[in-house]
Amino acid sequence: MSTAKITPSATALSTTIKHITLHPRPTRALFSTRITRPGIGRRLGSLGVAMCSKASDPLEVCAKESLTTPNRLGDCPFTQRVLLTLEEKHLPYDLKLIDLKNKPEWFLKISPEGKVPLLKLDEKWIPDSDVITQALEEKFPEPPLATRPDRASVGSKIFSTFIGFLKSKDPSDGTEQALLSELGAFNNYLEDNGPFINGEAVSAADLSLGPKLYHLEIALAHYKKWSIPPSLTYLNSYIKVCHNVHWKFLYEAFFMSSTFKSLFHLTMIAFFFSMLVIHV
Repeated sequence: MSTAKITPSATALSTTIKHITLHPRPTRALFSTRITRPGIGRRLGSLGVAMCSKASDPLEVCAKESLTTPNRLGDCPFTQRVLLTLEEKHLPYDLKLIDLKNKPEWFLKISPEGKVPLLKLDEKWIPDSDVITQALEEKFPEPPLATRPDRASVGSKIFSTFIGFLKSKDPSDGTEQALLSELGAFNNYLEDNGPFINGEAVSAADLSLGPKLYHLEIALAHYKKWSIPPSLTYLNSYIKVCHNVHWKFLYEAFFMSSTFKSLFHLTMIAFFFSMLVIHV
């Protein structure tokens, strides 16, 4: 297991609110890696988090380690969601990579079910990306990332229909059309309500959907030779913005894009079949 201490950049996706091509950020040193055995926190009872303007010490985060490359973040969109939330809120964090094929004893003591991501907040280890991001919003309300209740479910069916299409071996079973229908509906929504799900400001819903769209693009390009239709202009612009500047830090710094893409086919199927068991 390795640990990486990371300090978020000053530029967040929330400052980019238009469908434009953004310039890459300057190259910077992101983190140094060290081997450590962290302390064991208490299991989550209730959140009970106190509001705070910012974290004085890095928050501890347990994440999936790459199945193919040691000391590299694994391909988990739920972990990416948590890390993007920390980045958007400018919170430093201490990333602990967990080998899920050989889970360390200390990790099983704080997460008996062996689930990641896991975040330590107020001396409590919190599982589940939904619960983690909610706790971060309550503890660190600035900048606000809450999604309007009437918009919280926008795009929520895209990932499940993507999985259905990815696993399908019958071109006529309707899974491709189901995915196109969901992507088209999201494109139309962005046309009327965008550029982000909440409107002009990035929200928790974008931080959840963005990594899933990234996985969708790579997996379907590799396994199906399939890509999102160019006619879905608002969706393609949304993806482009999400992958630029601030989010690009996670996708490229950890995965080194070209290396990750070349290794992706070795781990993607294992990920999709295991995520319902070991990822939340």
